[in-house]
Amino acid sequence: MKTTSIISLAVLASSAAAAPAQIAKRDNIDGTILNYALTLEHLEAAFYAQGVKNFTAADFSKAGFNGPNFYKNLMEVARDEKVHVNFLTTALKAAGVTPVAACTYDFGNLTADTFMQTSSILEGVGVSAYLGAANLITNKDYLTAAASILTVESRHSAYVRNALKKSPIAQPFDVPLDFDQVYSLAAPFIKSCPASNPKLPVKAFPGLEATSAMPAVQGKKVTYSVAKGTTLPSGNLYVAFPLATGTVFMNVTRNADGSLAADVPQMANGPAGQSYAILTTSNSNLTDSSTVAGPAIVNVLVPYWT
Repeated sequence: MKTTSIISLAVLASSAAAAPAQIAKRDNIDGTILNYALTLEHLEAAFYAQGVKNFTAADFSKAGFNGPNFYKNLMEVARDEKVHVNFLTTALKAAGVTPVAACTYDFGNLTADTFMQTSSILEGVGVSAYLGAANLITNKDYLTAAASILTVESRHSAYVRNALKKSPIAQPFDVPLDFDQVYSLAAPFIKSCPASNPKLPVKAFPGLEATSAMPAVQGKKVTYSVAKGTTLPSGNLYVAFPLATGTVFMNVTRNADGSLAADVPQMANGPAGQSYAILTTSNSNLTDSSTVAGPAIVNVLVPYWT
């Protein structure tokens, strides 16, 4: 499994802002890592900029998002993402590294409601990305910076989920994802990037989609489809659910129509809220080499939440 993830990026960006001369002396991998972060921050900044431009406070109110200061808070989230882009761009230039420019994105034909649904997905993925690299940080200053970023991302996610009338604290442990898993979820929004952008060693897995009605329920089956053109290997397949307490693997049934089915794990502190399913050939170790497709986003019913 890849060890690079967004939290490493943001942490190194904080260091770059504090002492750009020191960053310039470091191995060039730091520039690559910072550009990973900037690639994703560009995407989020473009998404929120589009939402603020295309939808007014009245549009959101008509869609049911009319809580106190809702639109002001949404604009603050948009501002946060723009600040992140400017911050990383400045840090990279100070380090003598060419920053990636914004790409061309396609978020679909959004309404005020589907904009918020997509926002919830992006914020949830962001939290999982930061958490996924927490165990990689050894420098206490980096850890402090990363924790600061993670708490802000978590507040964004909780705010959006609450606006959607979903549990803002879906489970006692958030789900960690590694960088390639995160990029696989972001890649469908990225249509093209400038040829002048530095090439990044990033990998997106084939798409996996949960086709069952949501929310899913622990102990019940979810049906999945893989992206068109994806060849499934012979032999046993499994759906892996990454959890903070360890990855759980579920047996896959191949249906006659070509779809796949697997139960959602039923367990204390199991999947709840925005969860992730990854198709794999292993039932013991989730790695890049064993990953077939995914992650798929699986919204799991939160216990005691109606």
